[in-house]
Amino acid sequence: MKGRIFLFLFAIPFAGFGTWMLLMIVGEVRDTLSMRNWQPVEARLLTAGYETRSDEDGETWRAYASYEYNWHTQRYTGDRVAVADGADNIGSYQKNLGDRLSRALADGQAITVYVDPASPSNSVVDRNARWGLLGFKSIFVFVFGGVGYGLMFFTIRAPKPKDPEAPEFSDAPWLVNDDWQGDAIRSGSKAAMWAAWAFAALWNLISIPLPFLLWEEIAEKQNIPALIGFVFPVIGIGLLYTAISRTREWRRFGPTPLELDPFPGAIGGHVGGSIDLNAPFTSGARYQLTLTNVHSYISGSGKNRSRQENARWQDRRLAHAEPGPRGTRLAFRFDVPDDLPPSDAAKGSDSYTIWRLNVAAEFDGRDLDRD
Repeated sequence: MKGRIFLFLFAIPFAGFGTWMLLMIVGEVRDTLSMRNWQPVEARLLTAGYETRSDEDGETWRAYASYEYNWHTQRYTGDRVAVADGADNIGSYQKNLGDRLSRALADGQAITVYVDPASPSNSVVDRNARWGLLGFKSIFVFVFGGVGYGLMFFTIRAPKPKDPEAPEFSDAPWLVNDDWQGDAIRSGSKAAMWAAWAFAALWNLISIPLPFLLWEEIAEKQNIPALIGFVFPVIGIGLLYTAISRTREWRRFGPTPLELDPFPGAIGGHVGGSIDLNAPFTSGARYQLTLTNVHSYISGSGKNRSRQENARWQDRRLAHAEPGPRGTRLAFRFDVPDDLPPSDAAKGSDSYTIWRLNVAAEFDGRDLDRD
């Protein structure tokens, strides 16, 4: 319980920062849309330029200006130059805008500003949205907000942990695992599909601003090596293709539930049952089943720690296929030696044992591969 409370409290700053960034983006988009109705007027610059701010993270720039204009015989002054206030180093926008305004001031040229007809004291020099900056800020929304709210949802919805040593589990240790309450076991395909979409979305959100930033580097500064940055959006397209492929595979074959018979499978006895596929029955299809006793463990130490898997025992055979209620039903039975360890229902240590059943088949357009 204490661990869940700590995890929930740990998630609050992440969720708060993500929410704050989201509110900033919403405010900027709202201002951009409302400024479309603002009216252009001629203004006289009083001050203009850009200021540089330096810290341990590098340099940022902020364009500034003050100006005066007339609206229906009334004189007003303003100092807002862009939709988003504050300094940044996303491209050269701030420096370019500051230089443009500074030259206009030096030449004594008037500039065009946009005035809110409903409140003439509100004005802005550049009312265009900076999509690169908005894309950059959206990264923090999804990364920090996603982590924060995801952890909070997990701590609230996660089932209460069970004690494997409790008396009610002495004769049925598999009941410690909530996924093993019945004889139907789901494949990992749906989780893998959502994981592929989550990773593709995260990668593309991070890489979306790159084309906007790189274009300025390449077109204006002739920084040809910056072309390598386009590799990241290309990888993002590949990740989207992978997520779409997993989705198509999921839709074609369905959840493929495994029903064990006997339940549970017995070491020194049999592991058998049936698997239902959504795919139409085809007499010539060959479905290969692989049953593996896997030892999963952590190797290395410190930063070099990684999870490894070692197959202690493995057997393969072809399933018997026949028409089923979902389309195709696969039936199978393995003989299991009596000297192998059972699955660990609770994976609470660095080393545990699992039994994995894989079903695979080749089809035109989309292959089947489920664990």
